[in-house]
Amino acid sequence: MDKKKCALWCLMILVSSWVLSACSGGHGTSQPILQRFTTISPVASTVPANGDINPYGVARVNNTMGNMIAGHILVSNFNNSANQQGTGSTIVDVAPDGTVTLFAQINAGTLPGLCPGGVGLTTALVTLSSGWVIVGSLPTADGTAATAQAGCLIVLDSMGNPVETISGSLINGPWDMTAAESSGEAKLFVTNVLNGTIAAGGQVVNQGTVVRIDLKIAQGSMPTVEAITVIGGGFSERTDPAALVIGPTGVGLSPRGFNDDAVVLYVADSLNNRIAVIPEALNRTTSAGTGTTLSAGGSLNDPLGLVVSGDGRVLTVNGNDGFIIEITPDGAQVAKLQLDNTGGPPPGAGTLFGLAFDPIEGISFVDDGSNTLNLLH
Repeated sequence: MDKKKCALWCLMILVSSWVLSACSGGHGTSQPILQRFTTISPVASTVPANGDINPYGVARVNNTMGNMIAGHILVSNFNNSANQQGTGSTIVDVAPDGTVTLFAQINAGTLPGLCPGGVGLTTALVTLSSGWVIVGSLPTADGTAATAQAGCLIVLDSMGNPVETISGSLINGPWDMTAAESSGEAKLFVTNVLNGTIAAGGQVVNQGTVVRIDLKIAQGSMPTVEAITVIGGGFSERTDPAALVIGPTGVGLSPRGFNDDAVVLYVADSLNNRIAVIPEALNRTTSAGTGTTLSAGGSLNDPLGLVVSGDGRVLTVNGNDGFIIEITPDGAQVAKLQLDNTGGPPPGAGTLFGLAFDPIEGISFVDDGSNTLNLLH
């Protein structure tokens, strides 16, 4: 090979490597994310005018539409101003500069559909590029697990108005959620933590589920449920005085095509300190049970919120010690970092829930001890 051809070939390799790096998250796969992002900065308080606290859900807005602005973060609150769990009714919008506005305040009495028990907004919060926001509700009457009811998913338009609900026997305490979206359709993946939990009175029951909800999204129309399928089950769950319920929480999809059978769903199996894997998540028609295991033990300590990077790395936060853990696609725990040191209770007080990842900006996360949205960058 002559020198000109050799130089051209080398240039092609360099360009290809750069493209692969950009597509995988902007920085390649060799260096742990938690070695690139190490600085924690508070962005804003998540407490709106009505005093709701305990921020749980975090969702990044990717397309500007209505009151949804690209690059902003939506945060759902689980508690009311009296600190009663399962009674929060607000979603706030946080701009990158820390400006906070109220995106939605949901009135249980005027919901446009069934939602057994009312409103208590959970970590289950997603935004769709088609302009819809979907949030889970696991409501209580007085902040205790004894009064918890099944709840629902609430669909809001881009202005923050509730337009419909998704409920039924397969929706029972929606705790966390992720979504895949393509033109004219979306698939929601929801963990449920109330199956048999209250009746067990604090004892562990293995009835937690993961359901996939297939939505049709036609332009100018509200999302329509085409199917609800249980794709995972048998997860450990129990009531808890401090957390209300502990069970399968964070969910995230491996980064592949919308209908690719190779796509797996990662589930934070909180009580068993492991990250479960449900194969063929986008198209499977049967339950995979508790799936296989990506990683267990080690630094995992009650994993709660979970997000997957563009190169397939799982990032999950521990409820019991406040660390974020980074796990490679082959299951290696490669890095960890203390996150819940932004104020409020001492580290490890179970204050971390929702996460959102951006390969350039960093990791947005809530700390419900300080009632803040923070950025790891």
